[in-house]
Amino acid sequence: MEQPSTPSPATASRAVRLESFGGPERLTLREVPAPQAGPGQLRVRVTAAGLNPMDWFMTSDADTAARFGLSLPCGFGTDYAGVVDQVGEGVRGFAVGDRVFGGAMSRAIADHIVVDAAGAIAVGGDAHRTPDGVDDRTAATLTIAGCTAAAALAVVEPGPDDTLLVGGAGGGVGVFAVQLARRAGARVIGTGSAASADALRGLGAEPVAYGEGLADRLRAMAPGGITAAVDLYGTEVVQAARELGVPDARITTIAAQVDGITPANGADAAPGALEEIARLVATGELRVPLAAAFPVEQIRAAVELQAARHVHGKVVIDLTGQDARP
Repeated sequence: MEQPSTPSPATASRAVRLESFGGPERLTLREVPAPQAGPGQLRVRVTAAGLNPMDWFMTSDADTAARFGLSLPCGFGTDYAGVVDQVGEGVRGFAVGDRVFGGAMSRAIADHIVVDAAGAIAVGGDAHRTPDGVDDRTAATLTIAGCTAAAALAVVEPGPDDTLLVGGAGGGVGVFAVQLARRAGARVIGTGSAASADALRGLGAEPVAYGEGLADRLRAMAPGGITAAVDLYGTEVVQAARELGVPDARITTIAAQVDGITPANGADAAPGALEEIARLVATGELRVPLAAAFPVEQIRAAVELQAARHVHGKVVIDLTGQDARP
């Protein structure tokens, strides 16, 4: 059994907080007491946090926040990476100094967070060892997007005989879904804007413009047919896939509920899926494009950029005190 570290006295720590629900203008950086690791818990000194659409969606208004069990005052952000600096009693397999990444729902953007050593993102948070060869900014992008992509592909099960349509292919989840589907042998067609075409090609997808006439463009690109579809943005891809004869059993969504369609949730990703994604990143077999990195003091600008849904790749918050923005 790992010996617990001596708990550090509470010290000043920074955390992004909301005193009222709403948009990015509600986010503030506050000084708070540093949390302390209890039994079965780790305290992590966070170095980087990745942004996801769910972060600002969950905190956009009181009713939505209540659905996720959030109340004021509230933290912000879920994906994190950093270094263990406290180990609570009874914890096995982790030690002070270990590099870790994971999820802590709506509280990850802080200098220190406490997570359960064997927990779940929505209940206590979780932690995974960061592989050698994966930097903290990249590790901070993996949990929500990687698990969601893995769960979505598990619904439609793409393989070498498939032509998979991915809606929103250049977004945070899309960059994982495209590459994982290509590794499974599928041909991938990804929707996006004209500006995203080169980025999609770089991931291994064939770009197609979203919007009116999508089904006709797909008929021209894939005369043999589309066989499966993953809609990572809304319902446009669902509608186009149905028009092209894709059965509902081989269509999934992550951001909308559609009668007859099985939705995907990152919480349902298979055990070990996240560790496998991290391994692929470490070996260079999977690439995570970083669209931008901001110092934590610029949290509002970072969320505004991410919420606009036009970035190609992930947006990361840096908590090391360095000016991280390119």
